[in-house]
Order: sequence, then structure tokens, then C-alpha cells
Amino acid sequence: MLDVKKIESDFESIKTSLGNRNFDTSLLTEILELNKQRKMLTTASETKKAEINKLSREIGELKKNKQDAASLMNQVASLKNEMEKEAKELDDVQLKQTNLLLNIPNLPDSSVPVGKTEEENVEEKRWGIPRSFDFTPVDHADIGEKLGMLDFEAGARITGARFVVYKAGIAKLERALINFMLDHQGSKGFMEMITPFIAHERSLIGTGNLPKFEDQLFKLNSEQPWYLIPTSEVTLTNIKREQIIEESEFPILYAAYSPCFRSEAGSSGKDVKGLIRLHQFNKVEMVSICSPSQSQEIHQKMISSSCEILEKLNLPYRALRLCTGDMGFASQNTIDLEVWVPSQNKYREIASISNCGEFQSRRANIRFRNKEGKLEFAHTLNGSGLAVGRTVVAILENYQQKDGSVQIPEVLWPYLGGMKEIRK
Repeated sequence: MLDVKKIESDFESIKTSLGNRNFDTSLLTEILELNKQRKMLTTASETKKAEINKLSREIGELKKNKQDAASLMNQVASLKNEMEKEAKELDDVQLKQTNLLLNIPNLPDSSVPVGKTEEENVEEKRWGIPRSFDFTPVDHADIGEKLGMLDFEAGARITGARFVVYKAGIAKLERALINFMLDHQGSKGFMEMITPFIAHERSLIGTGNLPKFEDQLFKLNSEQPWYLIPTSEVTLTNIKREQIIEESEFPILYAAYSPCFRSEAGSSGKDVKGLIRLHQFNKVEMVSICSPSQSQEIHQKMISSSCEILEKLNLPYRALRLCTGDMGFASQNTIDLEVWVPSQNKYREIASISNCGEFQSRRANIRFRNKEGKLEFAHTLNGSGLAVGRTVVAILENYQQKDGSVQIPEVLWPYLGGMKEIRK
């Protein structure tokens, strides 16, 4: 969440930055108008409070001297009535202002390229050479169905469209990837965590998923305002919600596997076949909470860690720096990793690694005590390490054989009991 004081003091710069994000900047003017009302109401309330205190002292003196204080007492009662009305007005104004602030995205870092669409993202790195096939490569969904190990019909019978049942070798591959990714992140200093797969609305507000993206979430029909998590970024980040951290604890590095649940609202007709865009999928997530001076270094550490996973799996990929118009709501700087998908003859997103600065920590009230003993908002970062289902897609397609079998990357052999290929 942006600081309203910063909006006031640096209005034109913030207006330009948010305009570069394709954001309707007229909301900024509305926020500042509400802030003026808030200040006026606060000042009026403080003035009346001071007047009440003054009159109360005078009433005390009159009563002490056995004099009539009725007139002054009526004035106090009248002032209190006015204060009650103004207090309600102030609550309404503050609520409106907060709701508007919660819908404003983060400001892009100065290093982020200005652009309106994904076409203006900047490629920063390319690794590996896409495989040349001596046959026409098959789509991963067809590979899985012919092997009898991806059952989309069963998923639809059990739940509905965009659900799948994994079987046998591909189910084992998914589990092996989760273990491999967690072990890799652990070797990089990320503490393995298991968090709830359900989050309270306050936690989703903290990470920026609410109120902006409520249509992407699955809300539970319960007495509590609970949601299925869209990613363990939500739960990992909120471990430190409303906490004060000592700077000596930084950087905090977490990694967790979780299923992720997304309604995929607005994605009708996109990737309807296969594992690319499911309502439920598995992901290993990295989250860091650190001081502002550390966040750029930690961002690079997280990017490198996810790159290494793809390189160990020998999957060709590229790294893109997202432009202002394509970044996620809470991010101030994002690198996307895209893996090569042979059947589509293009790279597809498999990881997104973002530095959110103090945007989430302001919303979740995550602060730290610096060396001078002053309280500051921490920086938060998050990144896929990796999206497991999409990694399965990449392995099935890049390692497919002409006879319909799939070789397994060598780094995964120990996780599969020495199994080196998947066959029907």
C-alpha cells in the first residue's frame, strides 16, 4: 500500500509512475481530497476536545464555588454531540481512503522498462538450445493421456473442468520435482516450511490479493472469512504480519510447497487443454523478508536459485524483465522465467520472481527495528521455485521420445528410485 504522505509530497511523479502501469490515476486526486477531509475533521475534533477540556475546568470551578454551571454543561453536551457526528464522518472518510489505497498498485522501480503490454518486456538472458526433433513433438496432454497417466476426464467427473488426476509415473514425477525443488532451495539457505492452505482475508489483503483480485480466489462457505490460498506467498509472508523484527534476524528466507487454487476468471478459452492453466496446481514458493538495503541482492539470489533448477533439469529457458504495464499488482520489479515448450514452439512462463519493496509490509504491518532503534517497514520478496505442473509440462515435452515414452532428467533419478524413463 502506498503512503498517502508520499502521494501528497510527490504527486506528479507518482501519477506518472502509475500511468506507466496503465492505472487510472484519477483515484489519486480522490484520495488527496479525502485526506483533506480527514485532516479537517481531525483538526475540528481536536479543537472541540480542547474546548471541552477548558469548559470542564470552568464547570469544576463554578461547582466548587456553588455557582450555576448549567449553561456551560449544555455547551459541553452540544460539543460532544458534534464530535460524535464528526467521528462517524471521520470513520467513513478513513474507510473510503483506505479502500482506495488498497486498490492502487505498487510503484515500479526505476530499473523497470516503461511499456504498456507484455510485448515490451525485455529479454535479459537465454539459456540452453531447444531440442531438434526427428519427429513432430506432441503436446504434453496427449503424451500424458497416451501413457494413461494424465486423466482429465476423471478430473472433470470428480470436480469439473480444469482439474486433472495424475497417475503412476507422472504422479511420481510431480512428487519427485517437489522434493528436488525443496532440497535445492534448502541448499540455498531457504528454511523449509509447511503452512496452512487456507488464509484469512486479512492475510490476503496483506499480500495484495484482496480486494483487487477477489474474483480470482475461492472463498469458503464458512462463518470465517476464509479463502483457499492462490500461492503460499500469502501464508509465508503473513507469518510476520503485525510483528516487529530485529534487524539482526534478516534476511528471513522461506520455501514451501503448497497446492494453489485459482478461479482463472477471465481466462475463458486460454490453455483449456492440459496442465498450463488449472484451478488447482502445485508450486514451490520462495519468500524473503529483509531490510531495504538487502532486497536487491536477495532478489538476484532468488532469481539465480530458480534459474539453477531449470539448468539442472536441462530445460531451455529465458529470463524477462517485465515492463511497467505487465508487472503484478504488488511488485515493484519482476523477472519472469519462461521455459521452452516444443509443441507450442515458444517459451511459456514457469516462474515469476518479484521484489515488492515495502508495499506488502505496509499492508501487513511488518516492521523491523534498525540499528538506530527506529522502526521501519521491511521489504518483502517472493518467487516461484518453481511451478511444479508447468515443470512437468516442460519435461514431458522436451524429453519425449518417438515411441511415446519420456526420459527423466538425470538429476531426478535419485528421487525416483533410479527410474530413468516413463513408459506405459
